[in-house]
Amino acid sequence: MKKTWTTRVSQNLQSLDQEDQLKRETNALYTMLSGMVGADKLILKAGKLEALTLLRSRKPEERVLGLQRVIYENPAIVETPALEDIPTVLQELYDELADQTARRAVEDSIERKVAEKMQEKHEEYIMEVKRQLVKEQGGPESPQTLKKFAQLEKMKCQKLNRSAMDILRPQSLDEIVGQEAGVQALMAKLASPYPQHMIIYGPPGVGKTTAARLALEAAKKLKQSAFHAEAPFVEVDGTTLRWDPRETTNPLLGSVHDPIYQGAKRDLVDGSVPEPKPGLVTEAHSGILFIDEIGELDLHLQSKLLKVLEDKNVKFDSAYYDSSDSQVPQYIRKLFEEGAPADFVLIGATTCAPEEINPALRSRCTSVFFEPLTSAHIEEIAAGAAVKLEAKLESGVARTISEYTTEGRQAVNLVSDAFGLALYRQAESDSKEIIISREIVMDSLRSGRHSPNAPQKNTEGEACGRVFGLGVSGYHGGVLEIEAISFPARQPGKGAIRFNETAGSMARDSVFNAAAVIRRITGEDLQDYDLHVNVIGGGRIDGPSAGLAVVIALISAIKDWPVRQNVAVTGEVSLQGYVRPVGGIPEKIYGARLSGMPVVLVPQENKDDVPKVPDGMQVIPVATVEEALPWFFGETAAELVQKRNKVS
Repeated sequence: MKKTWTTRVSQNLQSLDQEDQLKRETNALYTMLSGMVGADKLILKAGKLEALTLLRSRKPEERVLGLQRVIYENPAIVETPALEDIPTVLQELYDELADQTARRAVEDSIERKVAEKMQEKHEEYIMEVKRQLVKEQGGPESPQTLKKFAQLEKMKCQKLNRSAMDILRPQSLDEIVGQEAGVQALMAKLASPYPQHMIIYGPPGVGKTTAARLALEAAKKLKQSAFHAEAPFVEVDGTTLRWDPRETTNPLLGSVHDPIYQGAKRDLVDGSVPEPKPGLVTEAHSGILFIDEIGELDLHLQSKLLKVLEDKNVKFDSAYYDSSDSQVPQYIRKLFEEGAPADFVLIGATTCAPEEINPALRSRCTSVFFEPLTSAHIEEIAAGAAVKLEAKLESGVARTISEYTTEGRQAVNLVSDAFGLALYRQAESDSKEIIISREIVMDSLRSGRHSPNAPQKNTEGEACGRVFGLGVSGYHGGVLEIEAISFPARQPGKGAIRFNETAGSMARDSVFNAAAVIRRITGEDLQDYDLHVNVIGGGRIDGPSAGLAVVIALISAIKDWPVRQNVAVTGEVSLQGYVRPVGGIPEKIYGARLSGMPVVLVPQENKDDVPKVPDGMQVIPVATVEEALPWFFGETAAELVQKRNKVS
């Protein structure tokens, strides 16, 4: 009996200890929850969940039930846990609180970052609003910027007068001197409803650029013209036009500015949208693209230009372009998907010969040739410039200017220089009339170190061993003075021939061809003479065109026959004595005219190349050396040659 009572007491004590332990754990959990939520908020939350009475109970089972309702936020939990289940329930509540604490920490971190971003955007928005308000209320001006603006406005009001070229430049096609045929050909190609691409060939300073610009203005006024009233004229210099092979820059065709490296517009950069930049070909759309010195344009760029001429469109491409991006503006989408329009007429100008131009480009363009200006043209240009400057040229001044230049632009500049000098010298006088005298012009020429462009040749009389040949340099012809002298060979049959190397290898070959022709015609063997042939001034002869001149000079030297000095000649000589055709006939005749040569002999096969010959000048076609001899040696020498041929 005593043992049973002792056992019961022991069990009761264990039960009391277990209940006390559960109360402590329950109180600890309650304290933890109160610390996390806050005592006031915990009471309010427990009241809403009908758990306040349970939390205040002294029974651990009821307090645990109250904690379940609060932690799970579920008032529908009504089953009171048994005393032996409380440790398991408390462990579940601990785990739930740990999950809620971790989740709340993550949520707080996210909310904090969201709040920071919102604050940043809010500040940017506030700054943007402030900038907008500043613009609306007065703009971004400061005293310093306003001062600089005032200085610019003051400079804008203080202008010099127009430059001389603004006044002297032709204002209509009728004012372009000496290029009637070229202007007519230019207008014929632009006046059509189907205008053509073209290249204008000609020497510098004869009006190629001005003619192209004025031709467009004239074409706009024609009914059948393809150009509308606002058709643009875009001018660029081929010598300065450069591009990047990586296509990052191409001012002629256009390029794409990517949003990262090349700084597209800010609104496009934010959306990573590339920005196409159309080039000059698009700017010239429906008008004319004029490329001066087109022969100097980069060959790769020429090839790309030819592609544009065919497609009449410029395509753009970029790795940054996304056709599915809804943020791409319409104009950028259209440029990438359809390209930029480039339907224009190309006019190139060059001082190069046609064969020096890229064949692919040349084949797509028709040719227009502007001729070198004659002395009469230069005189007319000089006189017209003086009229525009409201000055008076003394007699002979225009003629003097024509002796020092063959370019219209330079003639105008010389008149302008002389005009300024005349004004300076008349500054202290009372005379209102501005007179440009020959003395003033010569002073201007000397100060500019100008020299006569084509010195007049002495065409009077006769001279042994001296003949005037003709050569071409660019678009200008000139007179070459060829001389020869002979001496008996030191040993018969072992004579030598010398010829200055600077004249060119083909000109040297002409000397040896001449030896065979002379022996056949005159019977003289040049091996019996020591001969020296020279081109005075070291002039270079391109090609065999000096053959006939060399034959005449050598015949004169070995036969001691005087040569008439009023005749110039060009032509290749074959071994049979025929005069073969050569190139550059118009330019050579032009050069002979500038030098005052009254008679020019050309090959018979070049007679169709002879331009209109001015009064006082003769152009004689010859087929053989025998036909040319009388023009140099007279009938007596020609008869001697004919007799020699009959005897042989």
